[in-house]
Amino acid sequence: MVEMLIGDIGTPGFAPLIDLDMLVMLGGRERHLEEYKALMTAAGFRFSHATPTVTPFVLIEAVAV
Repeated sequence: MVEMLIGDIGTPGFAPLIDLDMLVMLGGRERHLEEYKALMTAAGFRFSHATPTVTPFVLIEAVAV
């Protein structure tokens, strides 16, 4: 997956602004890495690793269980 991760409250960056925009406009939200791990586990995948990029996005890899 290519996603923008939310950090702890008060962590600076672009993700909190997008999170607020998604919440207000669409009712959605960005997630923490731990939340993505839980979603992957529920869907039958195992988290492999997350790779930061020079953009606000992170590459999240998982394998089928």
